[in-house]
Amino acid sequence: MRNRRTAVLGGSGFIGRYVVKRLAARGEVIAVGCRNAEAAKFLKPLGDVGQIVPLNVGIGDEALLPAFLSGNDSLVNSVGILRETGAQTFELVHHTGPARLARFAREAEVERFVHISAIGADLRSFSAYARTKAAGEQAVRDAFPTVTILRPSVVFGPEDQFFNRFAAMATIYELGGPKIYSFREVLELVQGEIRRKRRFVDLPFGLAAFQAKLMSILPNPPLTPDQVELLKSDNIVSSGALTLASLGITPTPAEVVLPTYLDRFRRGGWYAGGSRA
Repeated sequence: MRNRRTAVLGGSGFIGRYVVKRLAARGEVIAVGCRNAEAAKFLKPLGDVGQIVPLNVGIGDEALLPAFLSGNDSLVNSVGILRETGAQTFELVHHTGPARLARFAREAEVERFVHISAIGADLRSFSAYARTKAAGEQAVRDAFPTVTILRPSVVFGPEDQFFNRFAAMATIYELGGPKIYSFREVLELVQGEIRRKRRFVDLPFGLAAFQAKLMSILPNPPLTPDQVELLKSDNIVSSGALTLASLGITPTPAEVVLPTYLDRFRRGGWYAGGSRA
């Protein structure tokens, strides 16, 4: 019997690379769709020769997606953005792109489709990110009724753009998981781990939105107006929702993982010791 074949769109991203790693360990043959296949070559050693094949195809490549999906048993869509840049808009990446992808997957007779969305997806949200995530979920379900939709909260790990970014600034957001943190508690958690103290200043949303608008002109803004809108609502697991526990997975608390990669932000770097300052 041939190995199962799985297409992973966005397979070189933060979530996608771990999906590819797990699938490769199961012996599946994986086509990795990404916007820069050359930069995704780091994935190939995760499997045997020829088992993992990076390809230049994005969620907006309508002409290429049918060929990308052809012959695959399963599809994982891990494409998502936190801010819009050029042609990479929330509407394309989170809504119309996944809708088209789901239709192509059905036409290619893909058996299993896993779509990664986000907690907080809501058609009524003031956030374009949350609105388009919700619209994408509905469009995907309409085109591929048996789709499995995963709605993670803030994801973290060695390559994240969450704890890493804000630890460098000694600030951080709240996140979901085995514990619920307030915004301030997450900041305190990071400061305790990197052994630094910074004063917290409560900022009205109006002023935060103004600052975010000014920051949005930067190449890699630390805060955008859309993210300010997201911060106005809790980003936690909804009551009655299916969770990691439903899948038989015990989540690892942030306090266990953070010491494995945030210690480099301490004074003196990786090997700094002594008391907290």
